[in-house]
Amino acid sequence: MHLLLLSNFGDIFVITESKSSFDIYFMEQALVEADLAEKNGDVPVGALIVKNGKTLARAHNMREVLGDVTAHAEIIAIRKAAQAIGSWLLEDCELYVTLEPCIMCFGAIIQARIAQVYFGAFDPKTGACGSLKELAGLSNSSINHHTKFQGGILKERCSNKLKHFFQKKRNSAKLKNNIVTGGKENEQ
Repeated sequence: MHLLLLSNFGDIFVITESKSSFDIYFMEQALVEADLAEKNGDVPVGALIVKNGKTLARAHNMREVLGDVTAHAEIIAIRKAAQAIGSWLLEDCELYVTLEPCIMCFGAIIQARIAQVYFGAFDPKTGACGSLKELAGLSNSSINHHTKFQGGILKERCSNKLKHFFQKKRNSAKLKNNIVTGGKENEQ
């Protein structure tokens, strides 16, 4: 399936759901990282940066662990990859991430000059790589580097992992509320 988005600038973005064996392998590795984030109480998002078929960096969300709003899997992976190659320029690299990057991560991806981003689940609320039409023009606007984005790699697995995480959080919050209120609804 192909989804074509036309931006205000007349650029066309192609987001496909085709999968190669490499894409599946690396996304499965990103899912392993997402599991680590979940074990630490963080939103289960994992990322890998790959160059010439070799993994340079692996990371997962660590916002809760580090108390740092910028500790998204993509940002941490970019930092680790830059350290691994000794340069902030990641021009020939690919990023695999289980959730469509937000605008903060999108900015870091562009600044690092990452060539291609493959993501799993689409994020209709904060996804900056095609989901939010208001941001769609950023990829091919006057920015001097153009990263390609491909979404939907193991989409169901990535999406289900996030859905289950948030369902558990909601159930836990309800249980806590019932313990605090003794199982009674708040009286007004």
